[in-house]
Amino acid sequence: MDSLSALNDLLDIDDKRQFKAFLQRKNKRADVKNLDLLKFIETDDINHKNKLYNGQKNSDAYHALRKRLQDNLLLFLSQKTFEDDSSDTYDSLRLVVVGRFLLENDLTRLGFKCLNKAEKLAEHLEQFNLLNELLSLKIQYAHLHGAERFEDLIERFNLNQTNMQREAKLNMAYAYLRTELQEIHLKGKVVDLTELMVTSIKNYQISTKDLQTYRSVYQILLIANEYAAINHNYGLITKFIAAAENFISQKANQKPYLFYYLSILYLLANYHLRTQVFKTSASYLEDMMCLMLTDTRFYWVFYLRYQLLHALNLFYTGFAEDAIFTLEQSLRKNRQTFKQEDIEDHRLCLTMFWALCGNKRCVKQLSHFNHTDARYEKKMGMLWTIRKNLMEILIWAQFDEIDPATSRLQSFKRRYKKYLLQTSEERVIIFIKLVEKYLTNPDVVSEAAYKKDVMQLLQNEQKSDLFTTGFVAWLIARIEKRSAYDVLLSIIQGNQLHE
Repeated sequence: MDSLSALNDLLDIDDKRQFKAFLQRKNKRADVKNLDLLKFIETDDINHKNKLYNGQKNSDAYHALRKRLQDNLLLFLSQKTFEDDSSDTYDSLRLVVVGRFLLENDLTRLGFKCLNKAEKLAEHLEQFNLLNELLSLKIQYAHLHGAERFEDLIERFNLNQTNMQREAKLNMAYAYLRTELQEIHLKGKVVDLTELMVTSIKNYQISTKDLQTYRSVYQILLIANEYAAINHNYGLITKFIAAAENFISQKANQKPYLFYYLSILYLLANYHLRTQVFKTSASYLEDMMCLMLTDTRFYWVFYLRYQLLHALNLFYTGFAEDAIFTLEQSLRKNRQTFKQEDIEDHRLCLTMFWALCGNKRCVKQLSHFNHTDARYEKKMGMLWTIRKNLMEILIWAQFDEIDPATSRLQSFKRRYKKYLLQTSEERVIIFIKLVEKYLTNPDVVSEAAYKKDVMQLLQNEQKSDLFTTGFVAWLIARIEKRSAYDVLLSIIQGNQLHE
């Protein structure tokens, strides 16, 4: 999809009506073709270029028209965003703009009143860049009657400069780590993650003292969460979780910036899900939904992520049917604003639920994963793609489709064995060998040595992971002739399994 079509898709029906009126007001001539081009884009007419210029070879005019329409659409979106956004951040920015205008026109009392109100909002929202502009403006007009003491302004300005530097330092560390983690996540770059984190923290002088804003807590939690996911070990980030929860408790009486707060609640809910503290995870999700319903600005931004964690909590606490229903309902929404990554996560999770429950619908669901592994690695990451491949192998094997299961397994080994060895993922390699033995000879599940090797996969508590446990449960189910879901719940609940 080209950029102009993508921008147009951001508009709902009412927005499109307003944008057309916006173009009509701007058009000074009757022969302007921007409204015609917009109509063709909305109807997805592939021959619109010829229709606009009657088959003439007028490529330059066409591209100039597209450029002007895109510029107008960007202008419309910027004005609409500024007008419609009711967040406190925009309120503060509006007050600064109005305050400057009043001061420039000698209405000093009202001007300073606007700036004082804006400063309170900006301080509350920890908008240090906006505070810097605002305090600079106050200092510029400190000579006027009604201004604050110059010394007080300078003291607040210097304090805010310190906060800005701290935030800038954290932003640089965050950007660097996100870049490196992206290389690991999407391209399979092999690095020592522990050394990466330690080096970054040292180079950018990051400490727990920097956990002073919702934004900084969100940034550090996001990096920590990805670090734990790649390591399959959420115990590594316990101290970051404790610091974040302590921060939230200290700020309980303050109204936070909603996007960052919802993001933090989501990451905390995910951490407690992955460490199998389901009640705490569900509690954070309840807080999320309460806020999403109270202030609906970010409802659809977080909807799919909330639904996924909610379904996972249901599934791992014994409510498989409710979990499946939750994901099916979410996928039926199919809003244009949903991220494709979130939709793919839902599909993968739903397929996994059906597979563990022995439902043949999981086989049909595999048809939705119709892209190449290379495409999924680029879009969803190495970890996600490896998990999808393992799931496909097990589904084919589960329903005695030995040939496609074996073919998929051999393809998996060719593509990922070197990567798994480089990243010290011995457990996955051992798991694949055990699956291969089963595919070669299903009766191997009755042999004591095979049972011992399978059970050994559960022994390493430090590296235990909730999602990985589901794959191991599938192998144990073959041995014990039980449902993989029943085995999974037994493992989670700590029940004694047959040796």
